[in-house]
Amino acid sequence: MGGDRAPQVVIEGADIIASNNFEVQFLLFGNSKKILPIINHCRYLKGRFNLIHTDEEVPADEKPSNALRKLTKSSMRLAIDAVKDGKAQAIISAGNTGALMAIAKVVLRPLPLIDRPAIVTSIPNKKNKGTVFLDMGANIECDSAVLFQFAVMGRAFAKSALKIENPKIGILNVGSEELKGHEHVKNVANILKNSDLKNDFYGYVEGDDIAKGTVDVVVTDGFTGNITLKTIEGTAKFITSLVKEGFTSSIWAKIGYLFASNSITKATRKIDPRLNNGAMLVGLNGIAVKSHGSTDSIGFSNAIKVAISLLENQINDKIIAEIKANESAISNALNSTNSSSESN
Repeated sequence: MGGDRAPQVVIEGADIIASNNFEVQFLLFGNSKKILPIINHCRYLKGRFNLIHTDEEVPADEKPSNALRKLTKSSMRLAIDAVKDGKAQAIISAGNTGALMAIAKVVLRPLPLIDRPAIVTSIPNKKNKGTVFLDMGANIECDSAVLFQFAVMGRAFAKSALKIENPKIGILNVGSEELKGHEHVKNVANILKNSDLKNDFYGYVEGDDIAKGTVDVVVTDGFTGNITLKTIEGTAKFITSLVKEGFTSSIWAKIGYLFASNSITKATRKIDPRLNNGAMLVGLNGIAVKSHGSTDSIGFSNAIKVAISLLENQINDKIIAEIKANESAISNALNSTNSSSESN
């Protein structure tokens, strides 16, 4: 029931997945009066779902704390409970991001040695693999210990989801010089330099390095990360609209488009936010995927694809292994942060 055009795009997105993936079954949580008429127009979803009715849903502007405490029968809460209880393997939602993170963190619980889960995705770059980017908005303020945990999880995500053998890690900063950045950024850079990940640590990167593919993993706090992501998406939409406008401006432009259409389609698909929709809430005991609230059915189907891929790649098992391999480094990062706070 979450998202700007829910439940329409959610149901239609599930129908798209059902059309070419016959092993997937769906648990749908929401208002049956709104959902069933949509399903009646779906060709492939029929017989592939169980509908759990609830009148309660999380509004887009609801405070996460209220959603957690008061809306215990909401469609979002029931869906997350289903993952905890083993009735579902993943939860996909286009609803309130803060509420999704708050409820998932309490219900599913963070992985061992992880203080805060993060929202992670892969952003298209000049190279073929993509740039792993976290956090995208779950944690507005992050100390150096949390940022180090993001680096460990981002590295594991790059190795598992993108099949990058030795991912390079960068810390997003206002410049590449060592003197730049606030305290937490400087501290996590020093921790990485002296940790078991030192050979994979590139150093500071700037915003334009994300699209360049300078590193495989870019780590930042949720405040900066969310602004960066929305800027990238807005720019991509703007460029796409300019291209469409340019090729419809005259008869000669339209003729030119006929010759260049294949190349243009290929380029625009790579930066289409719908085809890059779906971000994992990494660091939880369960798979939770956040879809853009403004997406359409194609975008939501892609978020479901992301969840399926994460399950097939056994992402959480690999992240847990990565955490265990860096257990001492994570503990040292926490101790270093605590010591710094006490001295201040």
